This record gives sequence, structure tokens and C-alpha cells, in this order.
Amino acid sequence: MLRSRLLVFLCLISSLCCAAERHHLKIADVRNSMEEMFSYHVETKEMTPALVKRSFKIYVDQFDPQKIYLTQGEAKPFLDLKASQVESVSNHYYGDEYPEFATLNKTIAQAVQRSKKWREEFYADFMSKGEALQVPTSDTSNQYASSPEQLKKRLRFQLIQLFKMENKTGNAQFWTLDRRQKICDLFEKRFAHYESSYLPSQDRGEHYFSMHILKAMARGLDAHTSFFSPEEATEMRSSLEKQFEGVGVVLREGLDGIEIADLVKGGPAARSGKILVGDILVEIDGKPVVSASYYDILGQLKGDGRKDIGLGFKRAVAGGTESFVKVELRREKIIMEDERLVFTSEPFSDGIIGKLTLPSFYESSDSSSCEADIREALRQLKKKGKVLGLVLDLRNNLGGFLSQAVKVSGLFMTSGVVVISKYAQGEIQYLRNLDPRIHYTGPLVVLTSKLSASAAEIVAQALQDYGVGLVVGDERTYGKGTIQYQTVTDTSAASFFKVTVGRYYTVSGRSTQIEGVKADIVVPTQYSGYNIGERYLEYALKNDQISPAYADPLTDVPAHTQLWFQKNYLPYLQKKESAWVQMVPTLKTNSGYRLQHDPNFQVFIKKVNLEQADFDVGVNDLQMSEAVSIVKDMIHLKAS
Repeated sequence: MLRSRLLVFLCLISSLCCAAERHHLKIADVRNSMEEMFSYHVETKEMTPALVKRSFKIYVDQFDPQKIYLTQGEAKPFLDLKASQVESVSNHYYGDEYPEFATLNKTIAQAVQRSKKWREEFYADFMSKGEALQVPTSDTSNQYASSPEQLKKRLRFQLIQLFKMENKTGNAQFWTLDRRQKICDLFEKRFAHYESSYLPSQDRGEHYFSMHILKAMARGLDAHTSFFSPEEATEMRSSLEKQFEGVGVVLREGLDGIEIADLVKGGPAARSGKILVGDILVEIDGKPVVSASYYDILGQLKGDGRKDIGLGFKRAVAGGTESFVKVELRREKIIMEDERLVFTSEPFSDGIIGKLTLPSFYESSDSSSCEADIREALRQLKKKGKVLGLVLDLRNNLGGFLSQAVKVSGLFMTSGVVVISKYAQGEIQYLRNLDPRIHYTGPLVVLTSKLSASAAEIVAQALQDYGVGLVVGDERTYGKGTIQYQTVTDTSAASFFKVTVGRYYTVSGRSTQIEGVKADIVVPTQYSGYNIGERYLEYALKNDQISPAYADPLTDVPAHTQLWFQKNYLPYLQKKESAWVQMVPTLKTNSGYRLQHDPNFQVFIKKVNLEQADFDVGVNDLQMSEAVSIVKDMIHLKAS
């Protein structure tokens, strides 16, 4: 766990630094951006003492998430601010001054210099001893080190574990002097790149300082409010839309340079057939990039508006020699097919049972969306045979566009309220499915886990509320029931952020916030043994309820459209079904018996409970298998 966390720390958190390259922030931008977020936020409208305290804690956590830089004595003054200090910070905020944060940054800069000195000592020791280095006792404490000595020991232990991770094959040749030097250079480069944003700089100092403060203050508003740099916004936009423009290469900074870690399926690079995983990128448009940084190369690959790009690669061949490969590619829009809907089916009786796996609720500017993909999948499944049952798999679905949650729910119900949004001043807005056509009626299981969040929870609870589907999976889902306004998908936005503007509820008036969606039938997933969910996050908003809306009051509908709704919408409201709910006791009994007598599932449960380390459960997807069995039971009970 320590090794993987440190690896993530080195490889991912440094994106904060490279992310700031396009937009230079000024000190005045901090208050301007925060005031804009205050205007949207569901609860906090000004700089409060609580927000000041949170901001300093988050600033420290942002810098030192692994607690390998600061001692307890160095961190404590900024984590336990006195009332007079909090008042001073607030007053300075309104004057666009941040001396208290500057003091914190000075402490951080000193910690960086100390860590750098310790690392130099470690590298020298590593160069002389290699794998024979003495490994200190593991320090698993999640608290700040009580002394510099303990801190140094903790850093040394984690570095040794990280270095060993680089030797994936366990090959003794890895520890040659040349390889040792390369690994020292690589990891010091990563440390230095991350640390540079906290060190004094005439060129970028104000920008980085402002960015760190903004990120800390935004995050202090609640668990889901964040401020993004342009590069972070681009990545988030691609994730939401499941598409991006590029050549389709995934890069990794390795010991021998920038190498191809993977190729995006269907992208220009993969289609060329000339690029292989492991190739080292040495040239872009005829210019050598061997000495360029990882982040410079990423910027060059994004291009300057031109579509064509030439890449040159060094490739190891048999006999220890190398060859040079040159490839001409054209940047294009790449659809991330692996992160879109996947559907399969299995035969049953005189028809089939469909299985839809939806990783997120996506939509893009070209009108592609998960709702359209599901409609097409249902059409394709119906061509294969009579669809007797359906499993909608949302186990790894973290959410996405709220509008898509409404549309996907609408595929399985007639007209009606899907989501009720409640905003800062108590305003209520109803998000409705207006199309009375149902694309599937029949046994429906929504498969969930503790990772199912946000839009996934909306769909699961809405279908559960109306009784048109049963929820199967972990005892509860993630528990994110808040609404965010975001500027990320607006490429022309002056700044990029997402801010919590309200809470959402489904037609029953229940909110998934904190509580999540409760499973009708519990079938534990691999996440069931972990503390995953909103309840474990700092600064999460509380849960509440509002009045149900099965009988849509139309209170938010403009007067001039009331007549249309009364004529074309209200007569087709989805009624609350009870047939599947009445089957739940029998379905629970059947499922419990199967799981109890399934040796594969019992071994799986032992693994989840950390009672057994190594196991083979035989069936690859036990939860999907049981969900399909529950659908079969629903089919039998319906026919009886």
C-alpha cells in the first residue's frame, strides 16, 4: 500500500505543476475565483472561519499527502490556527493578501530542501550497495513524523520499496551501476518537478502560489468542489465525453526515456501498425526530444493546431541492438470505446438475458451518449432473440452527466419525475422523463457496488422507487447526492471549476447523500470490505429528505406550458409497480441459498474478509452470474 501510494504521489500529483502552463494566475485571481464559486455554492457564501481552517489543512495535505516531508511540529501550527490568526487570514483575503500562506510555503520550501539533501544521501548509498541496501522497519503510521529522524527513516523506507518496484522482473542485471544511476535520475526528476511549484521562482512563483491557495480553498467548501488548471480540465473533459483529439498513444517516463506504455484501441497510432509498446520516443517532427521533459513532450504531442505529426522511435531488437522507426500520423478525434457501454447476452429458455455494462454517464458535442448507446444495444439484443430479462451493471460507474441519468432512467419507464433538485435558496426543480415510450419492460436487475456513485445512484434509486427494477449488489452504494455546476466542458471559460450547487432526490423524496442506495438483495462485491463512500470523506454535506413527487405538482413549469403538460405528460405518469418488490423475500432466500452453497463465492467472501490471501474462484464474475440467476428467478416467478 505504501509503495503504490508513493508511486501515485510521484506520477500523478505532479500534474498540478504541469497543469498550470497555459494560464498564469495572479494573486487577485484567488478572491475573484472564490467569489464566483461562493455565488453558486449551496451553503457557503463567504469566507468563514471554518473555511479558513480547512484551507490550511488542505494546503498542507496537498503538498504532503504521504507525510514524507513535514514533521508534526512543522505542520501543527498551520493545522491548529488560533482565532486571532483565522481573523487575520480573513481580513487579508479581502485585501488580496496571503502572508499566512506565504509563511506556510516558506516552511514547505525548507522541508523540500531537507528532503532533497536526504535523497542525495540515499542515492549515494544506493549507487554503492544497490539491492543490498539495508531496509528500515516499515512505518505504517498515518500521522506526521514526531522527529526529523523518524521522517528520514520513513522516506528512506518508501524510496527503497519504490526502487524495487521498478525491477518488475527481479533481474539481477537491473542493479548494474548504469541502471542504478538511471533510476536515481528518474525519480529525482519526478520529485524535483513536483517540488518546484513550492520553491521561490521569479517566473512562475505567483502563479503556483495562487493555484495552491485556490485549490485548497475550493476543496474546503465541500467534498466535491474543486478548482482545475486548463490541463486538468482537458483531462476531465475527455473523461466526461469519452473522446479526445490526438494520435492515441499512452506515454510513460521510464529509465530509458519516454516510452509507449499503451496504444488506444482504434486510434491513429494503433491503426498504423508501426508502433509497439516499449518503443522509446526520440523525435517529434524531425527534432530530437531525448533531453526534453515528460511534460514538454506531452505539450508537443498536443500540437499547435496542425493535424499532421511525425514521430521517431528507438526500438530494441534481438542481439542487443536498436533500430529507428519513423511514423507519420494525423491527429483525430478518438472515441474511448473501452470506456463506453458494453453489452452481451446469454441464452435462456426461448430467449436471451441481456447484460449491459455502463462505466459512466457520458455525452459529447457530436450527440453520442450512453442513452443512445443503450437504445442501440437494446435493438441489437432484440435481433438476437426475445429479451426475457436484463442486467444493468453500474458497479464501477462513478457518475457523469445528470441529463444522461434522466434519459437512461426514461428507457425503462413512462413519463415522470426522475430527479428533484434543491438549490441554495430552497428552489425546487424537477427533472422529468417526458417520453412515455418504454424501450424495455420485464425483469430488470440494477447491479451496484460501493463504487456506484452520483448519476449511477440516481438511476438505481429512481428505478427502485418506481418498482420497475431491483437493486442487487453491496449493501449500499457510494452515497453522493449532491449536484455540481462545472465550467470544465466550456472550452472558452475564463477559469475551470466545479462547485456544489444543490442536492438531488429521486421521486420518493429520498436523497442518496451519505446513505446511498440500499440493495434489495445483497450480493457482496470486491469492494464490500472497504471503507468506500461519501461518509468517509471530509466536509461531506448532510443527508435530508423532501416530499415525494409521484404525482408531479408541476410547480416549476411555466404557466404557458402547463396545458401541454396536463395533456401530453400527466396522463402517462409512471405508476409505482409492486410485482418485483413482492418477489424480494423469495428472491433473497433463493439467492442466499445459492451463495451459501457456492464454494467459489464462499472463497471470495473469505478473500473480501481478508481471511485468505490467495484464491481461485473459478467463475470470473460471480456477482454478474448471481444477478443473472436472480433475473431467471424473476422470470420463473412472473410466469407462475
